[in-house]
Amino acid sequence: MTSKILRAVIMGAPASGKGTISSRIVNKFGLEHISAGDILRLNIKNGTPLGQTAKKYIEGGLLVPDDLVIKCIFGRIIEIAKKSWLLDGFPRTVVQAEQLNAQHPVDVVINLLVPKQVIVERTQGRWTHLPSGRVYNIGFNEPKVPFKDDVTGEPLVQRDDDKPETVAKRFELYESCTKPVIEYYKNLNICYDFAGKATNEIWPRVDEFLMEKTKSLMANRQ
Repeated sequence: MTSKILRAVIMGAPASGKGTISSRIVNKFGLEHISAGDILRLNIKNGTPLGQTAKKYIEGGLLVPDDLVIKCIFGRIIEIAKKSWLLDGFPRTVVQAEQLNAQHPVDVVINLLVPKQVIVERTQGRWTHLPSGRVYNIGFNEPKVPFKDDVTGEPLVQRDDDKPETVAKRFELYESCTKPVIEYYKNLNICYDFAGKATNEIWPRVDEFLMEKTKSLMANRQ
């Protein structure tokens, strides 16, 4: 667990293992997990003014505008101002990244690089607990009981957007949309790539990197 504040962003294509890596970072280093998707879904579920506006965009198949997403994320960051945090699903545009850097500068960006074909093959065995969003993968992150959620015991399902052709398109869209954001962080010298085909292959390097990074931050901020 960190004794000094660490502000991090994790990036990675759909089904790159970002959720698993994020949970390991949160558990080991004591960071608060800030998921843009979770925050938007919670606002929509609770019928907040922000959620009602976001819902209109989502139902229309449109991206939620930068100002709304920024308002969601910054509100949460302010709530936990004295804690370390890990941003997941934000920023997705350079505008969002610039606003974040201006108000809540990030220490490190962890960029997961997994080959497209690996991701396509992986999603063929992906099963989801829809109410919670927990994801399992046959072969490397299996549920304790086949096709049942570990926490609730409820059935898992395969989503339509996990079909190979859909995943391939989502991968390409992710790469084209996030490339400018990656370049922005590369120019700030805070973005680090972690490439591999499996989460258990990537995690030890992320773990070692964050151990060294937190030590460095603690020394610099004393």
